[in-house]
Amino acid sequence: MLTPRSIQCPYCGERIEILVDASAGDQQYIEDCQVCCQPINVSVWIGADEDVHVSVAGEDEA
Repeated sequence: MLTPRSIQCPYCGERIEILVDASAGDQQYIEDCQVCCQPINVSVWIGADEDVHVSVAGEDEA
């Protein structure tokens, strides 16, 4: 199941929407910013409350 999430690019600061596959469980991957094309490290995890959590960081922050 793809879940839309709004994130803020750590490079340009723009808010963008990404689709997260919550059925895949905890994961980490790189997705390019739709505005500035910089690579964003995306971490996805499912909390104890079954809620999907997303955090992002630039390559130099990971």
